[in-house]
Amino acid sequence: MDIHQPLALLGGMSAQRFMQRHWQRKPLLIRQAIAGFAPPLDRAALFALAQSEAVESRLIIGASATKGWQLRHGPFARRALPPLKRPDWTLLVQGVDLHDQAVHELLNRFRFVPDARLDDVMVSYATEGGGVGPHFDSYDVFLLQAHGKRRWRIGRQKDQTLQQGQPLKILQNFVAEQEFVLSPGDMLYLPPGYAHDGVALDECMTYSIGFRAPGRGEVAAEMLQRLAQDAPDMVSAQIYRDAGQDAVATPGAIPPAMLEFARQALEQALRDPMVLARNLGEHLTEPKPLVWFTETSGATAGGAVRLDRRTRMMYDQHHVFINGEGFRAGGRDARLMQVLADTRRLDARMCASVSSQAKDLLQSWLAAGWLHGE
Repeated sequence: MDIHQPLALLGGMSAQRFMQRHWQRKPLLIRQAIAGFAPPLDRAALFALAQSEAVESRLIIGASATKGWQLRHGPFARRALPPLKRPDWTLLVQGVDLHDQAVHELLNRFRFVPDARLDDVMVSYATEGGGVGPHFDSYDVFLLQAHGKRRWRIGRQKDQTLQQGQPLKILQNFVAEQEFVLSPGDMLYLPPGYAHDGVALDECMTYSIGFRAPGRGEVAAEMLQRLAQDAPDMVSAQIYRDAGQDAVATPGAIPPAMLEFARQALEQALRDPMVLARNLGEHLTEPKPLVWFTETSGATAGGAVRLDRRTRMMYDQHHVFINGEGFRAGGRDARLMQVLADTRRLDARMCASVSSQAKDLLQSWLAAGWLHGE
């Protein structure tokens, strides 16, 4: 992707200019970001996805005079959904890009943001009046209108008090600063923490292209958990010794020397920067819980290959990561694997030029269903 080329998707801005001016900073409304856009999945196809146990889905029914907000989790048989003529309900279907190639290709249009941040496409179907209430998210999101019209009200919300007793995180005192009505092809970008409330003006579908933003505590917990698995091989087998320890009258007190021993052990485990890099890459490429692959037999890496749409592949200076596994890589093989991660494809000439070891890797990924031949 040429990051300096103006894009209709971003209102005529280049990807670089958008990232510098708006990303994580301020909203952007783009009229006809995708001119003539029609949803890749119609209502029937979306409802069919919501019936699958392999798909995360939620049904939200708006508050009424007698009932508060209602939240139910799928899968949903068609008869479990409210009638289409009933107003004020919303069906949310998560990870649609994992199940439909056209939606996956839509997600790929946003790969001017690192794959480490790219999450998924959620599709929201709503009848008139449907929505999920005023709220804010902790991640960046592009809201692409696919069908019908939706009114968005947004604002920089200082008061983050939530309504009590609701199954959703709905703001108690939402104050809108701007209001837009989006038609098919229009798109609204919102940075993290920007409060918003979208209400369907008629039957509508909205595609939410979301970006994951893990918290520091979440990352630390994941890295420490992975580090704990590797620690026996990374830290010396030295045992704690305390020759010279004085007799104590306060046996409940932890000896300072033992605290220092623990600190040194942790420092030793963290000393190799490659360990942290490998653990992070494996974590970021871990498939989502509901994702699985179908193994294939007889496929060979003799021609062009492409990544399966469910495959997550990334790299750093010394490694290649794919679906939660990490490999040391260098030289020409590393450059070609980086091309595969960036473009999600290798042509036949590139496949033929890799080393025998890399070819064996490609073959194993083909067999696992992570790659497909063309």
